[in-house]
Formats: sequence, structure tokens, C-alpha cells
Amino acid sequence: MCLAIPGKIVEISSDVTHSALVDVMGVRRRVDLGLLQEDRPKPGDWVLIHVGFAMSKISEEEALDQMHTLQMLGESEAVIEEVRGYGLEDVEEKRII
Repeated sequence: MCLAIPGKIVEISSDVTHSALVDVMGVRRRVDLGLLQEDRPKPGDWVLIHVGFAMSKISEEEALDQMHTLQMLGESEAVIEEVRGYGLEDVEEKRII
């Protein structure tokens, strides 16, 4: 199954082009923002992520609704595993419970 996961931009990297730190259900990872050059996100914005790339900006309402749906479907652990698999792990993983 392919998951598109909402994540909240925590910070934009100043040293890595097109990179941002995002929070997905308490797990923080770097994602690539290269596909969003026309409408660059800023800290606090929500993005839809797939395999380590931010695909589009979404509203907070859409993000929370999608996360709720994933939780109802029992896909929360799949979301966490997807985020862990991005391989952009120069940031220490932090999971907030």
C-alpha cells in the first residue's frame, strides 16, 4: 500500500537545499521540498508526504482529518514505519507520546 502522510513543517533547513524537518505523529524526519518550489511551505504549514517528498501543501483541517482517518483504519503504525523508512535520517528521531 502507498501512503500519503500529512506532516507539519517544524523548520526549513538553511544548509540543505530543499529540505525541511517535519513532524508526523511525533516522529521527526527530514523531507525533500523540491517539488514545492512554486508554493514553498514555511514552518507551521502542513504538507502531504510520500516516500520522503512533500507532494503538496494542505490545510491543518485536511491534515488532522486524514490522520484521524488513518488512525480509525488502524494504520498508525504503518504511518510510523513509512516515516522511518525515508532514509533522510541526519536528524535524531524523536517520538512524542
